Amino acid sequence: MPYEKLNLTAPKPVLSWANHGLGSQETQMAKNVASLPFVFKHLALMPDVHLGKGALVGSVIATQEAIIPAAVGVDIGCGMNALKTPFVAEQLEGKLKKIRLDLEAAVPVGFAENKEIDKAVSNWQGWQQFKDLHDDVQHLAGKASKQLASLGGGNHFLEVCVDTENQVWLMLHSGSRHIGNSLAQSHMRTAKNLAKLTETRLPDADLAYFVAGTPEFAAYWRDLQWAQDYARANREIMMTRFKRIVEKHLAGGKLTKPLLSVNCHHNYAEQEVHFGESVYVTRKGAVRARCEDYGIIPGSMGAKSYIVKGKGNPESYCSCSHGAGRLMSRNKAKDSFTLDDLLAQTAGVECRKDAGVLDEIPAAYKPIEAVMANQADLVEVVATLKQVVCVKG
Repeated sequence: MPYEKLNLTAPKPVLSWANHGLGSQETQMAKNVASLPFVFKHLALMPDVHLGKGALVGSVIATQEAIIPAAVGVDIGCGMNALKTPFVAEQLEGKLKKIRLDLEAAVPVGFAENKEIDKAVSNWQGWQQFKDLHDDVQHLAGKASKQLASLGGGNHFLEVCVDTENQVWLMLHSGSRHIGNSLAQSHMRTAKNLAKLTETRLPDADLAYFVAGTPEFAAYWRDLQWAQDYARANREIMMTRFKRIVEKHLAGGKLTKPLLSVNCHHNYAEQEVHFGESVYVTRKGAVRARCEDYGIIPGSMGAKSYIVKGKGNPESYCSCSHGAGRLMSRNKAKDSFTLDDLLAQTAGVECRKDAGVLDEIPAAYKPIEAVMANQADLVEVVATLKQVVCVKG
C-alpha cells in the first residue's frame, strides 16, 4: 500500500504518504483535525507533512458544510508558476549574474512593493470586488495595488532552471501578500470569537470554523476566493516581468512563446466532488493532482524541482505534496549551519549567499527525492529541473 493508515484512535481515519513517523505534536495535530465532526471520510497527509498552525502543513482536509480559516492559513492562494521557454542552457552562459541583478531590481521582495503600478495591475478585474471585502482591509487598496507583482519573503523565490533535456525554465513561488494575510487574520479572529460565543468545544482554538449557510461563512468564502485570484494574478504579472528580463538577455528583447505554462495554488480551498459528494477541500501545503492536472513540486534552492502531472488518486482527494517540506525550523537552521555550509550547498547556483538567507539552506529541508518516491501513486514526473539562478524573498 502506498500510504499508511495511522493508528490515532480518532473518529476519522488518517492516511499518510510520509516516509517518516509523525512526532508527538504532529500526531496530536492530525488527531485534532480528524476528530472534528464535519471532516469527510478521512484526513490525507502528503509526503512533505510538517507542523503548522491548527492543522499540519501537507494536509488535505475535506469537510462537509464547514470551513476552517486557519487550516487554509494566512498566505491564501500561495503557490507556484512555471514556464518552459524555447531557450537552451548554453544561451545562459555568462549571463546569470546580470539576469539575477535585473530580477532583483524589477521584482520587489520581502516587505517591499512596486513604486509604480503596471497597466496589467490596474486592469486586473478583481479590483471591481474590492469594496465588497472585509471592512478591516478597506484601507489597504493602495498597498494591495502596489504589492500586486511582488514576491514577498520567507521561502518565496524566483528561479531560472534547466531541465534534464537542457531546456530553460522560469519558476516562481508567491502568494497573496499583505492583503491575503490581513483577510485571513480578520476571519480567523471572527471564527475564534464565534467559537467562544457559542461555547463550541474544540481540540485546538486554531480549528475554529464557519458553518455553511451563515453570513460569516459566506463572507469568508467570498474573501478567500478573491485572495486566491489575487495570488494567481500576482504570479502571472510577475512571470510576465520575469520573462521579459530573460528575453532581453537571451533573445535581444524579442518576445517568445512558452512551450508550457503552469500556475497552481498550494494553500487554498475549493468546492469539489469526491467519492460522489460535494465537499470543501482545503489543501494546506498541497497541490491538486487530478488526472492531467499539471503541478509544480520545488525542492530547496540547492536541490531539484519537478513538474508533474496528476494521477487523480481518490484517496488523496486528487492531491500531491507542494515541496520538500521543512526538516527544521528557521531558527534551528540558523543555529545549525554556517555561511560556509551555505556556500557549499548552493555551489553552482547564482544567488545570495549571506546570513539573510541562511534559514533557507537546502539542509533545512527534507530530501526532495524521498518526497517524490513516496508519491509515485499520486503524480508522474514530466520534467526534472535544477536551478541556476535563485532570487529569494
